[in-house]
Amino acid sequence: MITPMIRELRRTFPDAFIATLTRPGNLAILQNNPHLDLCLTDDLSKETFWKVIKEIRKQKFTDALLVLPTERGAYQLFFAGIKNRIGVGRKLYEVITFMKSVSRNNYIPLRHEADYCMDLARKLGVKTDNIQPEIFLTEGEKIEAKKLLEAKGVRESDFVLVVHIGTKGSAPNWSENKYLELMKEIFSNFDMAGVKLFLTALEMTDEFLFSVSAINKEYLSRNSPDQDIIINISNDLGSLRQLILFLSQVDLLVCPSTGPIHLADAMNISCIGLHCCRNVSSAAHWGVINSVSENLEVTEENCKKFCSADQHQCGIESGLEVKTVINAIRRFFKS
Repeated sequence: MITPMIRELRRTFPDAFIATLTRPGNLAILQNNPHLDLCLTDDLSKETFWKVIKEIRKQKFTDALLVLPTERGAYQLFFAGIKNRIGVGRKLYEVITFMKSVSRNNYIPLRHEADYCMDLARKLGVKTDNIQPEIFLTEGEKIEAKKLLEAKGVRESDFVLVVHIGTKGSAPNWSENKYLELMKEIFSNFDMAGVKLFLTALEMTDEFLFSVSAINKEYLSRNSPDQDIIINISNDLGSLRQLILFLSQVDLLVCPSTGPIHLADAMNISCIGLHCCRNVSSAAHWGVINSVSENLEVTEENCKKFCSADQHQCGIESGLEVKTVINAIRRFFKS
């Protein structure tokens, strides 16, 4: 969600020195970004707190945007001697460190997360409504990604469909049984000749994978193709960057509102996003932005019917039907 902000800062201040401070695991998203001069990392351990401050201080930054409001980050930017620091909200540690701030106004009016992030850059003078995320791959990486699919039996003419069923608790989601129903309906509704269906979620249970294998075997017994149609690639993607490379070659990703769908969005890959209509989980806040995708959302009527009154328990399991997703997939298959 900060990649649009980085791009627009570079556009507004072409001669600026722009750097990021992230956890090491997030570097894969920023790799090869032409708008960045430097990527600093912080492993968040107690032992490296002052080491990170020294690294920041070396660069003699004039401005800092604390997009994720954390106490550690606020103090690091303060002790690094950065004069103009902008955060989100008015946390005690922001007041103590004399940090300027922008407000999300309790998400009223509701906007996309990338737009809220952009507010910090707007505080520096950026003027833009372009909040499209972006990830950059080298030509060598694109070749590597194609070879990865070729090694899994994917031909150039194949349609690559990915169903990512996990969120690790980060967003409302269907159960495995519901996703199993979806996969059965995919095989019932579409000609799977020339289609490769990949599974990518790490948290898939053995029971789910066994049931998926049964669907695959039944199809093979009836149609006698020379290769599996359903391929579990979850254990073959050893890093976030490898997941990014794989997703760059996908024709369609079906996914709840979680990491992989935002990665695909940033590479202009077609997605079908599954969302709750509650503000914090809605498509308006976390939906796919690119123009080649579709966000599906529980209706307000179904939210009232299936979600808890306090909205702490989401009813997306019953509120968003399999046939709705099938109809969306049909539109992409036609195109």
